[in-house]
Amino acid sequence: MKKTMKVFKMVIKKSKTLFTTLLLMILNLAVKAQDGNAGINEANTKVRGYFAAGTNLMYAVGAVVGLIGAVKVYQKWNSGDHDTGKVAAAWFGSCVFLVVVATVIKSFFGI
Repeated sequence: MKKTMKVFKMVIKKSKTLFTTLLLMILNLAVKAQDGNAGINEANTKVRGYFAAGTNLMYAVGAVVGLIGAVKVYQKWNSGDHDTGKVAAAWFGSCVFLVVVATVIKSFFGI
């Protein structure tokens, strides 16, 4: 019985030490917490900084899609396919879509 009580007291003592350690760690983390506004403003600044490069990338992708589309339409036209007009409209529409999306996003966010 004495041995059981001795073990029980030792477990309680270690539990108090563990609880105190965890409490101090949590308080330490709470002290180091930063304001969320600073992080949001920094993210906003970084995204706006990359936006011009992203817009240029969309224009470049649109140009590449346009060149590939022009070659595809030319091949269909030379082979005498009847659906050349539909293919040309589809490729041209995709190029216009990329340019319009880049421009609309740019004006929507005021960049």
